[in-house]
Amino acid sequence: MARPSRCPLELRRRAVRMVAEVRDGYPNETAALQAVTEKLGIGSRETLRNWLKRHEIDAGARPGTTTEESARLKAMKKEIAELKRANEILKAAASFFAAEPDRPHTRS
Repeated sequence: MARPSRCPLELRRRAVRMVAEVRDGYPNETAALQAVTEKLGIGSRETLRNWLKRHEIDAGARPGTTTEESARLKAMKKEIAELKRANEILKAAASFFAAEPDRPHTRS
């Protein structure tokens, strides 16, 4: 799984907007990405390309799992793991009490 970005969200949004604005002024997308990368001091052209892909997916212009869907899936997987752990605990408790011999419960 990808690690969270160290760049602020506003910088990522600004970079994506800049690529969209200057794309037609360059012979190809790679040249536009390189120019914006240099202007904003972003680590690499591929980083900006990934931000652009993520933006297009979130906007519905490209197929893929949106950021929101990805976050929901991650939360659901975490919840499922917690439920499985709770289920294992309950199974262990049930087998413990099922194995316990029948005896009258007395309070002292």
